[in-house]
Amino acid sequence: MRSIMQKVDILKTVAHPVRIQILEELVKGVKCVSDFEDFLEISQPNVSQHLALLRKQGLIDYYIDGRLRCYFLKDPIIPDLLEVIKRDYIDELPAPACCPVTKKGRYPGARRN
Repeated sequence: MRSIMQKVDILKTVAHPVRIQILEELVKGVKCVSDFEDFLEISQPNVSQHLALLRKQGLIDYYIDGRLRCYFLKDPIIPDLLEVIKRDYIDELPAPACCPVTKKGRYPGARRN
């Protein structure tokens, strides 16, 4: 069972546009560093930094095939997490009719920002 801090660390690690793109590609299958360079359009050292962070967190791993490092997903939470953040949520959740404790009060209808 993951602690709350482990969950927070996973979310912090994933919360970057480049790392989300990397993980989305790894959901499709094994990729090498050169594969990431082609579609991310960032330098190899930058790609390697993102991969190292994902690996340090235990979300991905790699094996060596000749001169290539081939990366793959390791943590089973990643496909589920990516699926959730891809969804379009059109409607907001319904407002409560009243306070569940006092059974009084009414939602005024306009949410505060």
